[in-house]
Amino acid sequence: MIPRVRQPSIHELGSDLLCVSPRNLLVAIGRPFLCFGAYWFFAYSRWWVPAILAVAGLQFFTYTSASHDLVHRTLRIPRGINESLLALSEGLAMRSGHAFRITHLHHHRHLAAESDVEANGATGSLWQALLCGPGYQTRLFRWAWARARGNERRWMTLEAGTAFVFGVAAILLWSSVPQLGIYALLVTTSAWFYPAATVWWPHHGADELTLTGTRAFRGDLLPALLFQHTYHLEHHLYPMVPAHQWAELGRRLDPYLCESGVVPVQLP
Repeated sequence: MIPRVRQPSIHELGSDLLCVSPRNLLVAIGRPFLCFGAYWFFAYSRWWVPAILAVAGLQFFTYTSASHDLVHRTLRIPRGINESLLALSEGLAMRSGHAFRITHLHHHRHLAAESDVEANGATGSLWQALLCGPGYQTRLFRWAWARARGNERRWMTLEAGTAFVFGVAAILLWSSVPQLGIYALLVTTSAWFYPAATVWWPHHGADELTLTGTRAFRGDLLPALLFQHTYHLEHHLYPMVPAHQWAELGRRLDPYLCESGVVPVQLP
């Protein structure tokens, strides 16, 4: 059994970890829109490789970065603006930001439980996680809709309606604007990898008796390529810390993780 130690409060680790500078805010919010614009520039120029990479960047900078911060409200912006940006950033990828919030916060409270719809089916083998991909976002939306209340349902209705209109337009305009249909196809199919990338990889093989049932990762090259978004255990322990502070959070938390017997997975 992994020994338990006292988990330091966020204020003991440093309240500066909660700070968001204007530059941090601009980068976090701006990257998804930059990727979105880049897709259309490259697609209309018929440069399909960078166009596909732009969509990959969009998926990363929304679901695992900007949208994720907006779900946890870690960017310290007014609530109304936060909610609008959450709907807009996830809307770029034809997803519901408010369904994401409901399922993801439940995932934090009930990790790997039967009710954890975000992780269901994705904590077994890698093949099981990959097979969970098709229909994953629809399942999350239906689960969240059954539990949403009031304003949450209004946001979800708007988000679902926007995605539906986008999809219909992509079909109807395929012959005249194929870039729209290709974009819809790319954001839909690339989201199928989320269960493997965001559930299986960080949680698979993590001892349920560790601090969170989530693996710790350390390394140089891969964390840098993923913009330091490999600090998943740290995020589960301190979800109030914004993504751009995760690397520093991990550095400060290392002595406590070592004391508790957590052995990080070494990445390249």
